[in-house]
Amino acid sequence: MTGAAQYLLALCVAERGNPAPIAPGEIAETVDRSAAATTEMLQRLEDRGLVTYEPYKGATLTTDGRETAEELYETYILLLQFFRDVLELDDYEDEARKLAENISPVVAKRLAATLPLNGDIASANDS
Repeated sequence: MTGAAQYLLALCVAERGNPAPIAPGEIAETVDRSAAATTEMLQRLEDRGLVTYEPYKGATLTTDGRETAEELYETYILLLQFFRDVLELDDYEDEARKLAENISPVVAKRLAATLPLNGDIASANDS
């Protein structure tokens, strides 16, 4: 996953369970990058209007950033369910995070149509 998408998805997932701003250390751990690289990317995302970044406090998705991140999140959840339930991978969250931005909307729709929806999608990343 390229930098920007990876960070936006990490923020989107983190904001679902925690109040924003999300600490840079938490983001760095999720994307497996150094604190310095994370700070640099958050500053670039802020320059692009996708996040609001407060040094030493963290980042919050902007409206534009949230829109982009939500699209990634939907694909991430589909992949997460596929990797967990169909392929039975142990590291399904990491695999889904790596691939989410590379799946076209057409593929995502077809994947959604083939996966049995068991009401568990919303909590898929909680397991």
